[in-house]
Amino acid sequence: MSQGVRSMLLLLLVMTVARPAAQAEAQAPAPAPRVASVNTQPRVDVREMPRPIDMHDSIWIEDLTMLEVRDLIRAGATTALVLTGGIEENGPYLTTGKHNNVLKAMGESIARALGQTLAAPIVTLEPGNPARPNLSPGTIFLSRDTYKALLGDIATSLRSQGFTDIVLLGDSGGNLVPMREVAETLNGAWKGEGARVHFIQEFYNYGDVEVFIQETLGIRETMEGLHDNYYISSIIATVDTDGIRMPERIKAGKFAINGVSLAPIEKTIADGRQVVQFRTDVTVAAIRKAMAAPRP
Repeated sequence: MSQGVRSMLLLLLVMTVARPAAQAEAQAPAPAPRVASVNTQPRVDVREMPRPIDMHDSIWIEDLTMLEVRDLIRAGATTALVLTGGIEENGPYLTTGKHNNVLKAMGESIARALGQTLAAPIVTLEPGNPARPNLSPGTIFLSRDTYKALLGDIATSLRSQGFTDIVLLGDSGGNLVPMREVAETLNGAWKGEGARVHFIQEFYNYGDVEVFIQETLGIRETMEGLHDNYYISSIIATVDTDGIRMPERIKAGKFAINGVSLAPIEKTIADGRQVVQFRTDVTVAAIRKAMAAPRP
């Protein structure tokens, strides 16, 4: 037998022996992920634990502890706001989360003015076609069915823990019809069970806001064709000047919108607070009217 043949046979033998071992190794299950000890120890049931620290002052459920939410509900805070915004194209100066920034200001103001009210985490995505061709960069849509299912699950979760009046407020026009449909569906399903959902159309009142800034604040814009305007920018400025890109626009000499200067920022913020109060007054009046209606 030649040296070449012997070498070939040796190679075949090695491959034959190694293949089952390699296959066994490839088929071996991956090691289980390491589990943190906090998830392996017996969990203390804190549902009836006395709250060991003072109550934190917030209307946002996600910023409260479970004990704080529990005690606020027991003390009468049985109204919950569900605020819906969106992520979309808003021109070169406003972030894609424009509506969500507006809702940070509006949710805080409305909940405190209404009293005994908490706010669920802002629904930051809006209904639309996720597969739409040439979707603008940064836009994220939920399908209509997914959006309605999300709102339904949020409202049902709130009802399950003791909220009796769940208020739907939409800041983007495409949100409104699905929100109304969800309210109608849930109210039909919950009839006679004590909890209600209120869709408040009056909250989406930007046409009236435009009249307000003209007649009360003396602001008149010359539209530049952008998905942006002074009153939106002023509301956002009350909570986050980065949301209107203040430093970058000042540096570029572009701190204005639709022919209206946003400087000095103190004036814009003061105007924004008046717009927030205007929208709050209208919305709170509509919510109180809806809540005063007899329960079915």
